[in-house]
Amino acid sequence: MSSTAAPHDIERIIHADHHDPFSVLGIHPVKGGVAVRAFNPEAAEMAVVELHNRENRWGMERIHDAGFFEVFIPNRQVFAYDLHLVTWRGEVSLNRDPYSFLPLIGEMDLYLFNEGNHYEIHKRLGAHVVEVDGMVGVRFAVWAPGAQRVSVVGPFCEWDGRRFPMRVMGGSGVWELFIPGMGEHTLYKFEIKGVHNEVFLKADPYAYASELRPKSASVVWDHGHYLWGDDDWVARRRKSNPLTLPMSVYEVHLGSWARSPDGAAWLSYRELAPRMAEYCKTHGYTHIELLPVSEFPFDGSWGYQVTGYFSPTCRFGDPDDFKYFVDFLHNHDVGVIVDWVPAHFPKDEQGLRMFTGQPVYEHPDPRRGEHKDWGTLIFDYGRPEVANFLISSALFWIEYYHLDGIRVDAVASMLYLDYSREPGEWTPNQYGGNENLDAIEFLRKLNIVIHEKFPGVVTVAEESTSFPAVSRPVYLGGLGFTMKWNMGWMHDMLEYFAKDPVYRKYHHSNLTFAMLYAFTENFVLPLSHDEMVHGKGSMLDKMPGDDWQKFANLRALYAYMYAFPGKKLLFQGADFGQRSEWKWDASLDWHLLRHRPHARQLSFFADLANLYRREPAFWEVDDSYAGFDWIDCNDHENSTISFLRKGKSPGDHIVCVFNLTPVPRYDYRLGVPERVWYAELLNSDSEIYGGSNMGNLGGAMADDWGAHGRPHSLRITLPPLSALYFKPVRG
Repeated sequence: MSSTAAPHDIERIIHADHHDPFSVLGIHPVKGGVAVRAFNPEAAEMAVVELHNRENRWGMERIHDAGFFEVFIPNRQVFAYDLHLVTWRGEVSLNRDPYSFLPLIGEMDLYLFNEGNHYEIHKRLGAHVVEVDGMVGVRFAVWAPGAQRVSVVGPFCEWDGRRFPMRVMGGSGVWELFIPGMGEHTLYKFEIKGVHNEVFLKADPYAYASELRPKSASVVWDHGHYLWGDDDWVARRRKSNPLTLPMSVYEVHLGSWARSPDGAAWLSYRELAPRMAEYCKTHGYTHIELLPVSEFPFDGSWGYQVTGYFSPTCRFGDPDDFKYFVDFLHNHDVGVIVDWVPAHFPKDEQGLRMFTGQPVYEHPDPRRGEHKDWGTLIFDYGRPEVANFLISSALFWIEYYHLDGIRVDAVASMLYLDYSREPGEWTPNQYGGNENLDAIEFLRKLNIVIHEKFPGVVTVAEESTSFPAVSRPVYLGGLGFTMKWNMGWMHDMLEYFAKDPVYRKYHHSNLTFAMLYAFTENFVLPLSHDEMVHGKGSMLDKMPGDDWQKFANLRALYAYMYAFPGKKLLFQGADFGQRSEWKWDASLDWHLLRHRPHARQLSFFADLANLYRREPAFWEVDDSYAGFDWIDCNDHENSTISFLRKGKSPGDHIVCVFNLTPVPRYDYRLGVPERVWYAELLNSDSEIYGGSNMGNLGGAMADDWGAHGRPHSLRITLPPLSALYFKPVRG
């Protein structure tokens, strides 16, 4: 028989060159009845079976040897049907025709997405197990503007792009197809015919799961299985103000925190969960912050070159396993923050780069669209669908994985058009400045939406410049982040503590300078992974002197950090004094804890962090001078420094004093507010921590000798390279 379809349409179908396959395939009214058309190169025989009356069956004719079939059914209108298929191998199946279904994505979804305001667009795009007209299958959708043709491919069709071409939804750039009978765990990609007629494969930007590298297919995943058990935690978080709560963050790279006994294999999310929870609880951490867990192809990027913005890396398990990890930590009172990377993405062929043969996700101007130093591409933040993609990703992680916050990586690179560029390599904004106005608007919108939808969740900026008001509300002209990393404090501290103590008196301002701007932002004080790689050495290795002095310096640094205003962050291994710098492809040197100096160092850190959590004076007023008061910041000759931390309750204060030379200071006068007994809460020189065991026998009584502008003072001993905390005891 001849076909009711035009010959050129048939040719375009069999050569995967048709932009609108639904206009040819499926059931169509024709003069005198309906025509049903299907294309399947593997089919030896095909037939149409009426869905609601199985006795009605019509054999289909092979119109083209490539596998194009058609049947004309007279005197009928459009009806629901199955396709009965017999392959050349004798395999038989009966299933609904993908080309018999109406579009499943609504016009309002497309409108909001193209406008940039569909914050749950990941629930429409990507791959989703759904039921349509009583038939379970997978709805695929992808944004591929400018593509000439998009097909769903995978092992189910021998990766043949002719089998499942998608429909384009008007001018939205969105392509869609529902494939009945398909289910969870299906591997797939999108085959795209680009603007220049080239054909290539892309992973799904919205995939909920992905294959393990070096494979790169997306995986259909249904998020409806896992039953959460952290309702109490989430409810408490919703009512909390994180700025007035203690925050001691443990920065972790899951692939190197701990491994199998032989060091060769990663531990799974479910294996890591109880170990991580116990470690954090014991050592005083309130939160962990994970280096990126979004899927990424290259282990050596540590996760910072993301290809799966909706997919947790399968290196440690599947999405439900990661949910279990978060759930377990929440049920042991440990929050979970993850690093999230909207600043750039890699050039891997299966990823976002040149998604339709032309720039889609990246800015088309390489002066704004490429990080030459990093070999990566920069998102086009001014394109509504791209900004929508990123905001939807951030909200997805918080909603679907119950995260307590995101730390946004490399914010400085987003804010400035001339970031890491020489003159002539960048173009100014419309006002002639170097600010990336599109990125600024994106970050403001991101923070507004997160804080509106998820009260108590934190957003933290890794921002290394003096860009104003990063952690101030958008309505006051800020970027809207909850907090910002204090990179200046970090560099000042590391520079100071690396000095031989004999020279420290010339660098005393390193200890004090941060107080000039300490409350211009809501700061996190980081000692992060970036300072422990690429030849920078470990935290212990940075400290001067012999082994005893190195550990003493490290204890004093951590005590200064935990007493100084701001939330705290420390990278894995630094708490017990790992000697070698961080190696991303090996476990931490946990065996060092068999040696007394490292065991004592970790014991000190646990006591310090738990003391910090118990004492509101250290964290209740982290955002103003009402919570801090210098006692003496000018004793540079002796390299000593002292201050008060104060809580909200009247009289709640802690005296913090530091001797940062190896010379003990006897009969040291320290001005204090009250004439009471001051108990020694912490002495970093205690022998239980490996110190010389100098101190004040548990405390000191203040007398009426005025000092440092106060009517009373303590006369105390300052041990070498030490930190002391004192708290008033009344009654």
